[in-house]
This record gives sequence, C-alpha cells and structure tokens, in this order.
Amino acid sequence: MASYNVRLAALQRHLVPYSCSAHLPLENLERLENLGFRIEPRVREALLGGFPVVALESTIISHGMPYPQNLVTANEVERIVKENGAIPATIAILCGVPCIGLTAGELQAIAQLGTNVVKTARRDIAYVISQRMNGATTVSATMFFAAKAGIRVFATGGIGGVHRYGESTMDISSDLTELGRTPVAVICAGTKSILDIPRTLEYLETQGVTVVGYGTGEFPAFFTRKSGCKVPCRADTPIGCAEIINTSFKLNLQSGVLIGVPIPEHHAAAAEPINLAIQRALKESMDQDISGSAVTPFLLNRVNDLTGGASLAASILLPGIS
Repeated sequence: MASYNVRLAALQRHLVPYSCSAHLPLENLERLENLGFRIEPRVREALLGGFPVVALESTIISHGMPYPQNLVTANEVERIVKENGAIPATIAILCGVPCIGLTAGELQAIAQLGTNVVKTARRDIAYVISQRMNGATTVSATMFFAAKAGIRVFATGGIGGVHRYGESTMDISSDLTELGRTPVAVICAGTKSILDIPRTLEYLETQGVTVVGYGTGEFPAFFTRKSGCKVPCRADTPIGCAEIINTSFKLNLQSGVLIGVPIPEHHAAAAEPINLAIQRALKESMDQDISGSAVTPFLLNRVNDLTGGASLAASILLPGIS
C-alpha cells in the first residue's frame, strides 16, 4: 500500500495547480447552503481557498462491508487523503440534509447503521431528501453532489457497470450515465468483476467517457489486476493523469474521466477462485430472483463467503489505493 500512497501523493501534488476543486465564490457556497446543503467547515474553507478536496462515497461504508471493518476503512481512507495534502469530503444525506464532508461521529453512525441507511443513487436523491431520510451515496449520487460543490476528484473502490446478462435484463448502473454527464474525475480500482466488463467499457464509450489505465494497458477488475479488456488510454505517471483530467475540464467536455488503478499485486486475490465464486453467486442470485440495487450487495457478500474472506480483504484495500 505504501507505494500506492506515494503515487496518490504525487497525483495530488500534480493536480493542485489544475485544482482538485473549483475556487468557488462565497455566494456559490451560500447558494448551496440556502438549498439545504451542509458543507463541513474544513471542506468549506478549502473550497473557498481553491485548495484540493477529494470526494468520497458513503455507500461503501454502509453497504460495502460489515461493521467495524467499514468504519476502519472509512477512517483510513480519510487519513490517506489528509496525509497527501488534500481535504476529504465524504458525502452522504443525513436526515434529509445533503452533507459535503462528515464528522467522525457521523462516519461512525453510518457505519453502525449499515444497510438501514438508504442506498442512494441519483434517482433516489429527491425522495431521500424530501422524506428526511438517511442516504448513503453511490458513485452516481456522490458525483452529482461533488460537482455541485465544485469538487473535481472522487476516489472510490470500484464503479458499477453493466450486469452480466444485462442484454436481457437491461440492468445497467447509473454510475455509467453519471460519468457521461458529470465533469468529475473518478479514481478507482476499475469495475467490479461480478459485472460484464466488456459491455461496461462499450457503454462508457457510448457515453463519451475518457477511460484511463494507470500504469496498465488493461482495465483493472476490482479484486484482480487484469480483466482481459484493453483500455483506450494509458497514463504511467501522476502528471499524465493530471494532464488528461485538466484537458477534459478545460475543454468543458461535460463528462467524467475514469482512471483505473490496479490493486497491488501482493494484495490481489487469485483470479480463478474468485471467478468461480462469481459464477456460483450469479446463479444463486438468479435462482432467488434477486434484482435491481440488491444484486451487487448480494453478490459481493456471497463471493466473500465463498472465497473465505479473500474478496473482502481486497475490498478493504481498494479505496485507499485509489
């Protein structure tokens, strides 16, 4: 993990001149606050000063892994961001209030509530806020709120994608459409290997999303370094990533940039056992008629059970590495 922390530090340093966050005028922040947003004081100060801010999602805390591993991971990721010169902004909806940045107590509350917090994608935002519910933001909702707040970089474990057999079910994550219309750079360990990665990349191409492999010509597959799918763009240095992100924003392409960072070789779970576990978990999900937003948590939990915890160990590492 140390070598990847160094890479993250370098990436942050190179992004600072291009700004990981927009320099927002006070009136813009006040407008968001008048709309009911709550911006954590350190995040607010950084946004006003044009200092780097990194957005973090909250679904990975509530639905991605059990307590207390989820809280340990959330705190570790925030620590890594701080150590590398940026301000972490974990995003969530608390009692109907969109929060850009959470306190330590709020992080713990989400971790302990777990799946009792509503998994909130873009489509769910209006409902969760209007009903004054607690919502853990997925990639799509986190991107939406980050863009509203002027945060341009978002680190997470992995994105959603086209589900296997998606040609029949039309089950496609809203993460992909959000990447096509929201100018935020998403740094992650690729697409979850429980998904259809070739179709996911085809869909991202249709959406006009710049997909970059960091130090690799192959798109990473979340638990494993290789997916068998080539990436259209490769960047071998942090400055290379920063230049792609900066150019996309300067051209006002109005789409996201997806940078896939492979999990370190010594932490990657062996591919074959995980692939076998995925096939079995997929069959079980179909037999049990599990669909929609329930599919991914079921598959991840089942794959973790079938691999004796190897996939969970990989999952815990991914947000910090990204």
